[in-house]
Amino acid sequence: MFARWGSLVARRRRAALAIMVLLAVVGGTYGVGVFDSVSQGGYEDPGSEAVLALRTLQSDPATAAADIVAVYTAPDGERADTDAMAAAVGSALEELPRHAVAGVTTYWETEAPFLISADGGSALALITLAGEDSAAKQALLGDVQDALYVDGVQTTLTGTAPVEAAISDQAKHDLFRAEGIALPIVMVLLVVIFGGVAAASLPVLIGVLTVSMALGVLRLIATVTDVNEFAVNVAGLLGLGMAIDYGLFIVSRFREERHGGAAVADAVRTTVATAGRTVAFSALLLVVALSTLLLFPQTFLNSLAYGGMTAVTLAALVALIALPAALAVMGHRIDAWQVPFLRRRRRDRSRFWNRLATGVMRRPVLVSVPILAVLVLLISPFLNTTFGSPDERVLPEGDPARVAIENLTTDFPAVGGDNIQVVLHADDHHPLDDAVVAAAVADVQAVPDVQAVDVTSPPQASVTVLEARYDGDAAGAAARQAVRTIRDLDPPDGVELLVGGATAIDMDSLDAITDQLPLMGAILVGATLVLLFLAFGSVVLPIKAAVMAAVSLTATFGVLTWIFVDGHGTGLLQVTPQPMEIGVVVLMGAVIFGLSTDYEVFLLSRIVEARANGADTETAIRAGLVRSGRVITAAALLLIVVTGAFALSGIQMMRFIGIGMIFALALDATVIRMLLVPSLLKLMGTANWWAPGPLRRVQERLALRH
Repeated sequence: MFARWGSLVARRRRAALAIMVLLAVVGGTYGVGVFDSVSQGGYEDPGSEAVLALRTLQSDPATAAADIVAVYTAPDGERADTDAMAAAVGSALEELPRHAVAGVTTYWETEAPFLISADGGSALALITLAGEDSAAKQALLGDVQDALYVDGVQTTLTGTAPVEAAISDQAKHDLFRAEGIALPIVMVLLVVIFGGVAAASLPVLIGVLTVSMALGVLRLIATVTDVNEFAVNVAGLLGLGMAIDYGLFIVSRFREERHGGAAVADAVRTTVATAGRTVAFSALLLVVALSTLLLFPQTFLNSLAYGGMTAVTLAALVALIALPAALAVMGHRIDAWQVPFLRRRRRDRSRFWNRLATGVMRRPVLVSVPILAVLVLLISPFLNTTFGSPDERVLPEGDPARVAIENLTTDFPAVGGDNIQVVLHADDHHPLDDAVVAAAVADVQAVPDVQAVDVTSPPQASVTVLEARYDGDAAGAAARQAVRTIRDLDPPDGVELLVGGATAIDMDSLDAITDQLPLMGAILVGATLVLLFLAFGSVVLPIKAAVMAAVSLTATFGVLTWIFVDGHGTGLLQVTPQPMEIGVVVLMGAVIFGLSTDYEVFLLSRIVEARANGADTETAIRAGLVRSGRVITAAALLLIVVTGAFALSGIQMMRFIGIGMIFALALDATVIRMLLVPSLLKLMGTANWWAPGPLRRVQERLALRH
């Protein structure tokens, strides 16, 4: 099947190249506006009690959550509750464009005590924008923010909309900077790897074509469903990285065939039948892994699935269509512009891989046992990790949007703090009696660890909102227990009690993800077992691959816990210790598991190929390691450069991904894939190839042949 495809592409090479370039141009042109089509948010479970509490708040304009919090500070130490301040602020707010604003609440209108600071020097105006979703509100932010500034009064804008705008601007900047840094470095590395410029240029070309198409497809997806803007970063960097990796494997195999004396057409056919087949299997495994993100209710995770699946699918398609066509066009010119010094170094590297394979085969126990002990040590911090949702701390320290939120939390705890929101709503939609509200306040106040309760809704509102303050972090045990206790309270007859706020959202989101994790794990392991069995005809090899992927993944999370949660080295990395964002953990779980299995496929394919040609088990392992070791480590290095560019991001969540990918790829492609896996294969001997007779016959009928 793959051999026939290689022959077809070689014959129609110019048409195949022209079609792929045209699609990339169209996709890239359309995808330029992708950031205008995506949105923020989507980290919560839309069916949870916390989100229902938020929707209930939004149902009444008097209690709708503010999108912008304007902090007005009186000049020269004066008080904010003066007639002059009221007139100045009121005059500015009257100029707000009506099409952009759904509601405005100020201290000067309500005289609510929680809207003025303790020293009386600052007071708030809460502005609700008219947009239906995050993207619409972001579009309206620019229409109102200039009008909110008052001459002669210190004005600070904060709240959800300004923080989301800051994160969005940072995400755009990070993506362009990351690709601008990664591409030149990747090109230099490819020249070193291939020893020449012509061969090095092809994987980069494939990467550029893939990213251009991916951005266009992602914008198209955003027209029919919500897509979080971080999906663009994931699609851009994952698409570039996987396309370059796939290009590396295919170009390397083509050159190997050409150097062995094969004609150009035969080399293309054999390359697609071997390396191309492996790319197809590995891409399918990674797409299946990323598809598990669709199991979860959070649109953030669904968005990352769209971005990742799009990028990997397009990377494989471009590598299997455009790249063989380009190889057929270039032919013997693939070795043009060689660097003599680098060609000599290739022979030295071959000797290194031979010595490594010999050492691993000679002492497999001495190699495997210490590695397993270190991996257990790396995994241990993850056993005590904590989870939370992204907040202003994802921005760098000193960022104006982050500083504004931190100041708001300090000066206006009822508005800016991560309080527990208790939402009371009567069945008849009428305002609650004062006695009912007072009783509810007393009940919540009596909950252990609750320090104070503020009523933040106006008396005439149909929804009553209580802000319960507590001591400690929103992800801490005290806050979580308080949420559970409040949810267990019995509301008055005819009144619905809902608990929301940051802690409740985190708890509900974590519960929703935890409920689906077993199914996610079953799909990841099941797909690995089935696809690797079809590829290699062994029951043992897929089981080992799944175990190795799980070990690599949990070791990575252990290191990330030690850094980002426990706080080791955060000063050097300039990050703030905080709980892991559970959605990012799930994303990385899918990506790292898929990539780990990818490298297993590339290694095992050469081992199985050698064994199919008559080699015994040890000789096949040695041959597979020698032939694929250099390519796998090179592929990992290239992917580290591309995805590791996340580590330079100003957004901590992206930095978490970048550092995690650097460690995971380095660990998996070197220690696990080059040392641990070959040593375990040697220890298992002929058991590696075992499969029950009936299953083997099924595999022989269903497996995709060369």
